[in-house]
Amino acid sequence: MLSLYNTLTRQKEVFHPIEPGKVRMYVCGMTVYDLCHIGHARMLAAFDVIYRWLEASGYDVTYVRNITDIDDKIIKRAAERGILPQALVEGTIADMHQDAAALGLLPPTFEPRATQHVAGMIAMIEQLIANGKAYPAANGDVYYAVREFDGYGKLSGKKLDDMRAGERIEVDPFKRDPMDFVLWKAAKPGEPSWTSPWGEGRPGWHIECSVMSCFHLGEHFDIHGGGEDLQFPHHENEIAQSEGAHGHQYVNYWLHNGFINVDGTKMSKSLGNFFTIRDVLQHFDGEVVRFFIVRSHYRSPVNFTDGILQDARQGLTRLYTALRDLDLPESAGIDWSHPYAARFKAAMDDDFNTSEAVAVLFELAGEVNKSKDVALARLMKDLAGLLGLLQREPAAFLQGGVAEGEIPAAEVEALIVARREARAAKNWAESDRIRDELTAKGIVLEDSAGTTTWRRA
Repeated sequence: MLSLYNTLTRQKEVFHPIEPGKVRMYVCGMTVYDLCHIGHARMLAAFDVIYRWLEASGYDVTYVRNITDIDDKIIKRAAERGILPQALVEGTIADMHQDAAALGLLPPTFEPRATQHVAGMIAMIEQLIANGKAYPAANGDVYYAVREFDGYGKLSGKKLDDMRAGERIEVDPFKRDPMDFVLWKAAKPGEPSWTSPWGEGRPGWHIECSVMSCFHLGEHFDIHGGGEDLQFPHHENEIAQSEGAHGHQYVNYWLHNGFINVDGTKMSKSLGNFFTIRDVLQHFDGEVVRFFIVRSHYRSPVNFTDGILQDARQGLTRLYTALRDLDLPESAGIDWSHPYAARFKAAMDDDFNTSEAVAVLFELAGEVNKSKDVALARLMKDLAGLLGLLQREPAAFLQGGVAEGEIPAAEVEALIVARREARAAKNWAESDRIRDELTAKGIVLEDSAGTTTWRRA
């Protein structure tokens, strides 16, 4: 049976969906003011694998991943570029989709935008006011009164009095309590705004996910996910809003992926160790980046260095090399009674343990290399597909994925032809020179039975 670690209860639990055979899952997506970074890639790939495994387990999954398309950062960045916020949003969403395709992500079932649900946000805020959980202030903002919600802190384990004593909180004279958070922001001159019972304004960040998740999945659903950094305050505030408005449990299972560190330090623009997905894709194939993420458990912290990505590329090369030159039969589905398949399933059913699942793939690759058994190779490819891996033709990966500064495939092929001609003429010095030139350019030649195959080192 599938078990998963529930942040809410701080323990692994057997997964029981609310409705048998169906799973409703919401994951916090991007605020589209800039390119996605490698930390976003971790979250996107982690929940893509979870989505794939839930479907492979026979569930009918509704997967919602939102887009925040109105926010202080969006307004500021658009002003800096001298364009309208909507123009910034549309361009950034297109970039995000391009990055997602490079990482091999499946599209979510729904990808709602915050600006499409403002009416619902206003309605929820009105309900919170009616329930005594929120209040309009004299400055036109509306705030959530955290002390009116008894369960505040149950996700993060934080206590209000400890938070107030231990954190620097900007004094806001319009709040009843410094820990209260904004649900509705009064409009400033020149900002996008909507008409509300409290005047022109726009929603706060936290309210949007409560509304979009409930719109698509109902007031009570199975799984809510996101990065570890969202536990507090974002997800804590979502619980307060949703349960404060509806009077019952919001989500059964909360899942959070771990951070990506760069050379052992948390990634930060201020530290100069910040990498966008685009930065990384200039040097590494998108499937290598995905493999780098997937081979670690989604909850564990991951260190990101050039050397670790090089190691990931070598690991993925080993897996693809095992499938090369094999004529695989069409997939007839996975026989889960097969020992390798059973071990893979046991790993994935244990809180989506992709680290152990990848270890099974490497064992399979070793067996395939020795036996050239096409049935085993087919099983290996089918299992890897559940992680979004090994679905290309091996040669497309082994010879493709040209990074910045690498030799193009056509040039490699031309040099191989020249080397073949030199060998035919018994010009061994020229043949060796060409091999050395290709080796220096990161190309591995493999001569066998009168033919030469190649791959990138």
